[in-house]
Amino acid sequence: MFSSLAAWRRGVAQRAVHAGWDWVQRTGAVTARRPGRLRFGAIGEGTRLAFPQGTVFGAPWIRLGAHCVVGEQVTLTAGLMPDLDLGPDPILRIGDGVVLGRGSHVIADTTVTIGDDCYFGPYVYVTSTNHSYDDPHTPIGKQWPRMEPVEIGPGCWVGTGAVILPGARIGRNVVVAAGAVVRGEVPDHTVVAGAPARVVRTWCAERGWEPPLRTPAPVPIPEGVTPEQLLALGELTDLEAARLAEVEGNV
Repeated sequence: MFSSLAAWRRGVAQRAVHAGWDWVQRTGAVTARRPGRLRFGAIGEGTRLAFPQGTVFGAPWIRLGAHCVVGEQVTLTAGLMPDLDLGPDPILRIGDGVVLGRGSHVIADTTVTIGDDCYFGPYVYVTSTNHSYDDPHTPIGKQWPRMEPVEIGPGCWVGTGAVILPGARIGRNVVVAAGAVVRGEVPDHTVVAGAPARVVRTWCAERGWEPPLRTPAPVPIPEGVTPEQLLALGELTDLEAARLAEVEGNV
C-alpha cells in the first residue's frame, strides 16, 4: 500500500515538474512580440529564441530575420564585450528562415552575416575573432586578437560541431560536414569536410554532383496532400500498401 502511494506521489510530482517546465519554456521564449529583456536591432515576425537562451549581448547590433528558429542555449554576441557602442550599423546579421541548433555560438566581434534559409546543427561555432600568438613571451590570452568578417551564403547546411573561423566566406547552398573546421573561401554548391575543411564534392550544371551522390534523391510529398491523408497512409498494413502500389502502377 505504502509503495503504491509513494509511486502515485512520484508520478504526480513528475507530471507537475514537466508541466511547470513546459510553462517556463513557453513563457521564457523570445519573439518579436515578447522580446523580454533583449532589445535586438531587429527581430522578424515568426522568429523564436527557445528558453533558456545562451549568452546574448550587443543585442542592438544583432538583426534576426523572419521565421528563424534559435534553439536552447544558443549564444549570440556582438562586440568584444557587453555595453560597447558599436556604431550605427549592425554587426551580426541573420537572414530569414535560419535555424540555429541548440548550444551553437555565433561570436561577432566584427561583422558576421548568415544568409537566408541556413540550417545549423547543434553546437556549431562561428567566430570572427581568433587569438594571436605573435609575441612568444606574452601569454596568448593577453595578446590582441585578430578579427576578420565572416560570410555564410544562403541555403547552407552546417553540420553538428562544425567550426567556422574568422575570414571564412562560404558560398550558396554549401554543405559543411559535422566537425569540419572552415576557413577561407568555399565555392557555391560544394560539400566540405575535415579539419582543416577541404572540398570533397562539387556540383556543376553539365555533370551534376561529382563524385555522384550515393543515394537517390528523396521524393517530395506531392502538392495538395493533406496531413489527414499522410496519417491514413501511415496506418496502412504492408499488404494494403502493396495493393495500393500495384493499383497505382496499373493506372
